[in-house]
Amino acid sequence: MKKSQGWVGAVRHLRWLLISGFALPLFLAAAGLTLSGCFPLGNPKHAHDSYRLNAAQESPAHVELLLPALIQAGSLPELRRPDFGGYRPDLTNFYEYNNLKLAWIKKGRITSQVLAVIEALRNAEAKGLDADDYDGPRWADRVAGLQRANAPPSAADCARFDLALTVSLMRFVSDLHIGRINPRILHSGFNIGPAKYDLAHFMLHRLVGAQDVSAGVDAVEPPFPSYRLARSALAAYLRLAREDSGEPLPVPDAAVHCGKPYAGVERLARLLRLVGDLPPDVVVPAGTTVYTGDLEMAVRRFQQRHGLDADGVLGKATLEQLNVPLSRRVRQLQFALERWRWLPHEFSHPPVIVNIPEFQLRALDENGTVVLAMKVVVGQAFRHETPVFANDMKYIIFRPYWKVPASIQRRELVPQLRKDRDYFVKNAYEVIDTRGEVVSGGEVSDDVFESLRRGNLLVRQKPGPKNALGLVSFMFPNEFDVYLHGTPAPELFSRSRRDFSHGCIRVEDPEKLAVWVLDEKPAWPPARIRASMQGVGTIQVNLDTPIPVLVLYTTAVVTEDGTVRFLQDIYGYDSAMEQMLAGRNQ
Repeated sequence: MKKSQGWVGAVRHLRWLLISGFALPLFLAAAGLTLSGCFPLGNPKHAHDSYRLNAAQESPAHVELLLPALIQAGSLPELRRPDFGGYRPDLTNFYEYNNLKLAWIKKGRITSQVLAVIEALRNAEAKGLDADDYDGPRWADRVAGLQRANAPPSAADCARFDLALTVSLMRFVSDLHIGRINPRILHSGFNIGPAKYDLAHFMLHRLVGAQDVSAGVDAVEPPFPSYRLARSALAAYLRLAREDSGEPLPVPDAAVHCGKPYAGVERLARLLRLVGDLPPDVVVPAGTTVYTGDLEMAVRRFQQRHGLDADGVLGKATLEQLNVPLSRRVRQLQFALERWRWLPHEFSHPPVIVNIPEFQLRALDENGTVVLAMKVVVGQAFRHETPVFANDMKYIIFRPYWKVPASIQRRELVPQLRKDRDYFVKNAYEVIDTRGEVVSGGEVSDDVFESLRRGNLLVRQKPGPKNALGLVSFMFPNEFDVYLHGTPAPELFSRSRRDFSHGCIRVEDPEKLAVWVLDEKPAWPPARIRASMQGVGTIQVNLDTPIPVLVLYTTAVVTEDGTVRFLQDIYGYDSAMEQMLAGRNQ
C-alpha cells in the first residue's frame, strides 16, 4: 500500500514537469513509451503507430502521466483538426481539476454522458456549426473500438479517446459561446463580446456529470430571442434545402407582369409554396404557363422578405433572388448565428441595434423584445460604408450643428463653392477657424475660398431644417465619428435599398427614438422633446445611464412573428466570413 502511494505521489510531483516539457523525453524513454501514433479505434490507417501498456502498466498512475504528455504534445493525428495547442491551458486545468483522471471513461467503460456529448457533436449543424469540426461522424467507430470484447482497450487507448473527446467538446462549447472567428479581424471597432468564463470548470461541472448534457450545452449559447428564432429557422431551411430540387427558374429577356405568360410557372409555384410565400391551399393547375394573381401575391411576399420593391413583377433582381440556392440561405442563417455569438449576453441597459443590410433599427426591452423599430439610411457601399462596431450613447443634441468632416469639405463642398459662391448661404453653412470661431456667416471671398481649399478653415452647418443631421442627433463618441441622427431628406426612406449616407446612420423617426432614449428622464416628456426639436437653440441632454448602441451586419433576420428575411450582402462581409471559415479548416 505504501509503495503504491509512493508511486502515485511521485507521479503527482512529476506532472507539472511533464506538462512543461522538461522531463517528458526522459520519462517516456524510461517508461518505454512514445508520443507518436494514435489509438487504433476505427482508424486502421494509424494502427501501426499505436502503443499499448501491458497489464502491469495499466494503472491510474500511468494515466496521470499519459494525459500531461499528450496535452504537452498539442496534437492528436486522429482528429480532423489535429493541432489543439491553443487549448492546452484549458485542457491542463480540466484534467487538473479532475485530479488527472479520465473524465469520460470509468472502470474501462464510457460514461452515459459520452453518448449524449457525441450526439451533440454529430448534430452541430442544427446550431449553425460544422459537425466535421468536432469529428462528429467519427465518434461511432471510436466508441465501437473501445467496446470490442476481443480487444480490451489499453490505458493509452482510453487516455487518447478521453483527450480527443475533451478537445472536440471544448472546441464545440467555445464556438457556441463566442463564435468560430474573431470579429475584430473583420471589424476593427467591434470591441465587445461575451464575458470570459472558465471553460475547463464549466465542462467539468456542467457536462461531465450532467443528467442533461443538451441543457448544459444550451446554457452557453446567446440568450437572445432573435438568436433562438434564427436557430429554429435554420432547422427549417436545412430541411427545405434537402427537399428542394434546386431547379433554376428561367430568366426572360423582359420582366413578367401579372397575367402574362411565363415558362417557369410550375417551378415558381413549387418554390414559393416550399418557402411559405404561397399558401398551401392555393391551387396552381398543372401545365399552366400564365403568371396569375395568386402567384403575384406570393411573389410580393417573397420580395418583402428579401429587401426588394414589393411590386409583384418578375424582374431581373427578383428572379436573381428566387434562384439563390436554399443551401445559400442556410449559410446566411449560419452566419447570423455566428454574429449573435459575438455579443455580450447581458447589457447594462437595453440596447439599440442597427442592422446595416436590413436598413433597420430596433430598440429592445429588458427581455430582448423589440419595443421600437424604424427604417434607417446607412453608408454607401464601396465608398462610405458604415462600420460594424459598438459603443454607448451618452447624450443627445436637439437642433445640432453639423461640423463637416474634412474629407467631405475637400471633395464635395469646395467643388460646389467653385461653381457657386452662394452655395453656403443657400444651404446654411458657415465658415469657422480651428478654434470654432465664426469667420463667415456663409459669404465666401476669394481669400476664404483659398483657405477652405487648403484646409486652413473649416465648415459647419447651422441648426435647422436644412441641417444634414436633422433636428436631433444621438451621440455615442467613437473613432469613426458615426452617429444616429435625423435627416432633411425623408424621401430616401421609401427606397427598398437605403445605403446613401457618408457613413452615419439616418433614422426615420428621430422624435420617437428620442422619446424612447429619454424615457427614464421625467423632465423630458414627449411634448418637451417635440418643442426642443422645433425651437431655436441647441440643447444637449446627458443620459443618466449610457445606452449600448450595436451597429451590426447580418443578411438573415427572423422577426418575432417568425418571418425569415434574407438581405443582400451589400458590403461583402458574408463573403469575407466565408473565406475566413474556409481558411480555418485548412
